[in-house]
Amino acid sequence: VQLQASGGGLVQPGGSLRLSCAASGGTLSRFTTGWFRQAPGKERELIAAIRGSSTTTYYTNSMKGRITISRDNAKNTVHLQMNSLKPEDTAVYYCASRWSWSVQPSSWPSADFAYWGQGTQVTVSS
Repeated sequence: VQLQASGGGLVQPGGSLRLSCAASGGTLSRFTTGWFRQAPGKERELIAAIRGSSTTTYYTNSMKGRITISRDNAKNTVHLQMNSLKPEDTAVYYCASRWSWSVQPSSWPSADFAYWGQGTQVTVSS
């Protein structure tokens, strides 16, 4: 499975971005797909995930209410809508997929994700 992340860019504080993760070589509805971000000097963190063949979602507490993850099965794409962006949201954002969903997504290690996109830079600055 190959994942292609896109949609990053420069946005002013309070603005919005929609990231996309397009898949080829596999069907995303069969996988759990997540969005990670990694800011300079910080660890990569899972911020959202959506369960395959389901609408079950997970959001990290620090971004809950500002982000929405969704899947478009027809386009085999997972989106991450981000609103009310803050300078501290500046990071490289990655999409990744794993085979299963388990309890406590906040504890899922990155190594459990078998497939990764290349990352897309999000910069929030005035």
